[in-house]
Amino acid sequence: MEFEQLLEIVGDEPIFEPGLLLAGDVDPANARRQLSRWTNAGRLYQLRRGLYALAPPFQKVKPHPFLVANRMVRASYVSLQSALAHYGLIPEYVPVVTSVTTARPGRWETPLGVYEFRHIKIDLLAGYRLTDLGGGQKAFVATPEKALLDLVYLQPGGDSPDYLRELRLQNLDRLDAEELRRQAERAGSPKLRRAAEFVVELRRTERQEYETL
Repeated sequence: MEFEQLLEIVGDEPIFEPGLLLAGDVDPANARRQLSRWTNAGRLYQLRRGLYALAPPFQKVKPHPFLVANRMVRASYVSLQSALAHYGLIPEYVPVVTSVTTARPGRWETPLGVYEFRHIKIDLLAGYRLTDLGGGQKAFVATPEKALLDLVYLQPGGDSPDYLRELRLQNLDRLDAEELRRQAERAGSPKLRRAAEFVVELRRTERQEYETL
């Protein structure tokens, strides 16, 4: 296979797997060798074993970090600080894309960014949705309420008022107070229920302060 043929096949794909190249009369071993050569030549990025992206200037579609995260670990969704920043609930720029998964935790440093995966039990794999990222790209992202609860769940002492204040939560009107309570109750965790009630109170205070301006 020539590189021009690869561009014809995957040129519009943000990221791709080698299986996309194996249709028809193609030698799999030869295709793998070519991918390795093109990666070494800087024409491709290898994100992990079996996952690639075209490198500039060949890249027609820039992969969204959340899409990459979903494809790095299949049984996962973007959550924690990354989702909270996406919704404007925390002020900080988040350089690492954080996700949760029922698979093993892990961390990948790639040419397209750093991706971290935290483990949660399968009972908590809920509260996410397929989100339109623009440019025809979509990814599974936690709802605002679940992103916050995932963070509280995984952070030792995450339900403490001091920790929750340190997050500098903002735009709390974007949280659905009742949904936050429902998700905390569904998890059956006193820790999450305590955090939910504290955040609901913060939300109420923020709203009162806004109304007095």
